[in-house]
Amino acid sequence: MENSVIPSIWFDQNAKEAFDLYCQTFPNSRVTGNSPIVVEAQLNGIKFIGINGGPMFKPNPSISFMVICESKEEVDRIWNVFSAGGTTLMPLDNYPWSPYYGWIADKYGVNWQLYQGKVSDTNQQAIVPTLMYCGPQQGKCEAALKFYGDLFKDFRSNGIMRYAAGEYEGLIQHTQFLVNGFTLMAMDSGVTQNFTFNEGISLTVLCKDQTEIDYYWNNITARGQESMCGWCKDEFGVSWQIVPAQIVTYLQNPGAGEALMKMKKIIIKDLIG
Repeated sequence: MENSVIPSIWFDQNAKEAFDLYCQTFPNSRVTGNSPIVVEAQLNGIKFIGINGGPMFKPNPSISFMVICESKEEVDRIWNVFSAGGTTLMPLDNYPWSPYYGWIADKYGVNWQLYQGKVSDTNQQAIVPTLMYCGPQQGKCEAALKFYGDLFKDFRSNGIMRYAAGEYEGLIQHTQFLVNGFTLMAMDSGVTQNFTFNEGISLTVLCKDQTEIDYYWNNITARGQESMCGWCKDEFGVSWQIVPAQIVTYLQNPGAGEALMKMKKIIIKDLIG
C-alpha cells in the first residue's frame, strides 16, 4: 500500500540489519532503498523507514506495532523470530481481546504486539502503529484524538473502547482510527509507566508542496516543539517528520544536504537552490 503516514524507526547504525530480519519475517516485504543514513522497506506491503541515527534515541513501548495474524501458527512463527534476544512484555496467551496474543520487544528494542484476528478489521492493513499515552501523557489519548481529527482533513474513527473500572475508568482502553487512509491505534496505558513518546519512533508525513508542509508544521508546533530537518513534536510528545514527497530528488541538488541541516521546517525552494 502507498501509506500516507510512514512509521520511522531510529536504530543505532543497524537499520539495514534490522530491516533484513523484518523482511525475512513478514510476507510481501523487501528493502526498497539503502543509504548510510536511511533505509526504506515495505513490510507486509507497508512502507517503513529506518534511520541510522546512532545511540541518541531508542524505541520504547509507547509506540508499538500491532501485527494482525490470521492464525495461531503465524503468531508463533513471528514470535519465535523476535524472541531471539528480545524481551517479553506480555506472554502469548488467550486474552479478552484476542484468542492468541503477546507483546514482545525484539533485540533492537522495537515493540510488536502479535494479535490473532482478521486483517479485514484493520482495513486490510496487517501492521498498525499503536500509540500508548503514558507517563506524563497518561489520560491524554482522547485529547490527542481530537487534535488529530482536527489536523488531518481525512480522519475517521472506527470506535472507542473505554476502561470499565479501576483507576483509569473512563479513559481509552483501545481505539482505531484512520488518517489520510492509514490505520492507527491508540490507548491510555492501563498501568503506571516510567516512559513516554520519544524520537525512537516517529511518524513521517509526505507533503505534496510547501503549502501542505506549512499546514502540518504550523498546526503541530502551535502547542508542540520544533526540531531540526523537518522533525517536530506535537503537544503530546509524539514525533513527526513533515517532509516533501520529493525529498530524495531534492537532496540530489548541489548543496541541498547542507541546506537541510540548517532548517527546522523544510523550505523546498532552499533545497532546489
